[in-house]
Amino acid sequence: MNQLQRIVALAEGVLGRDVVGVYLHGSAVLGGLRPASDLDVLLVARRSPTGRERSALLGGLLGISGPGAGDSTADGDGDGTAGRDEDGARPVELAVVVQSDVRPWRYPPVCDFLYGEWLRADYEAGSVPRPEPMPDLALLITMALAGDRPLAGPPPARVLDPVPHTDLVRASVAGLPGLLDDLEGDTRNVLLTLARIWSTLATGRISSKDTAADWALARLPPEHRPVLAHARRLYLDCRYSEESWSGELRSRVRPHADRVLAEIDRLSPRNGPR
Repeated sequence: MNQLQRIVALAEGVLGRDVVGVYLHGSAVLGGLRPASDLDVLLVARRSPTGRERSALLGGLLGISGPGAGDSTADGDGDGTAGRDEDGARPVELAVVVQSDVRPWRYPPVCDFLYGEWLRADYEAGSVPRPEPMPDLALLITMALAGDRPLAGPPPARVLDPVPHTDLVRASVAGLPGLLDDLEGDTRNVLLTLARIWSTLATGRISSKDTAADWALARLPPEHRPVLAHARRLYLDCRYSEESWSGELRSRVRPHADRVLAEIDRLSPRNGPR
């Protein structure tokens, strides 16, 4: 049984008939898994899990998910951990939503349960995921709908409402402060996520990270291209343990990020249409 089958079996074993559907999103539906990609899964449930069920989901996921290095952070499509572990298991990101919390759609959406490897230390110390607002769900749901890859249950369009473009934009920019806090320690993901936010605001579509990088590279001045081109190569070819940055490239990271942030700010709703 592969990881995805184990996730579905775990969910159905814990929640039974209260599982409405289980759907892929992220890299798996946007262009294919890369060396450092997570398995990104959205589970739609009829009700919120009990405390015992939360503990059972968490315990099962700790065994299914490949921990990798666990050094990176979430970024809206689940590529925020360290790729496959030594046994070939990928990190898992599982978001559970109660259907009535997201259909009819409203913003900000509530994530009822979130598992991600960047939180493994907290889980192992006794923390259990609880419901909380999660703007990124707008992106996850949009990707799940576009990918149309049910692992269990009906097609996602029969379960989830589409996210309005205005809320997709709001969700895209909501996490910018936290994202920038990770620029030094999670450079490749932050740069690629910034490129994707810029692309999403400009085009209204969520692209894979490498596609968004291609889009941004075509619009950046020459002096700001090498940093993003290097991040794109790392994403396509390398696990996090294989990542390296030269001193010269590292010195260009912040100026590049500032340039992309200026483009994002120009397109942000508060500045009106351009």
